[in-house]
Amino acid sequence: MADTTLLVLTTQIVSNYLEKNRSSIGELPALIASVHGALMQPTPAPPTEEASAPSTAQIRRSIRPDGIVSFIDGRTYQQLKRHLSTHGFTPQTYREKFGLPNDYPIVAAVYSAQRSALAKAAGLGSKRRGKTTKAKAPKR
Repeated sequence: MADTTLLVLTTQIVSNYLEKNRSSIGELPALIASVHGALMQPTPAPPTEEASAPSTAQIRRSIRPDGIVSFIDGRTYQQLKRHLSTHGFTPQTYREKFGLPNDYPIVAAVYSAQRSALAKAAGLGSKRRGKTTKAKAPKR
């Protein structure tokens, strides 16, 4: 970093710190030196995240009747779609990244059955029974 950029950043950080925290004037040089020293240290490159493909046993264990275990954070979800979208995945890219089969479920079986029963109870997905009459167009 250029010295002027480093000086500006140090000034901003120390200024913001002093706005929120009480400090004596005697502590100020040590605070400035500490912030300046921290900014001068080279930052290590962030580790690249290489997702290893889960084993078939891990894939089987991740599919539970009450939820699907995410390979991103290890938490159980009834539906993975929203969770995947918050991490920038589509169901297909998630399957590709973690080496999952194309038929890997995104929705838990119990949740899917509950939604199906609810839809059937509401009468969705069934054809109307009885005669349906079409309205005849008036003759001209």
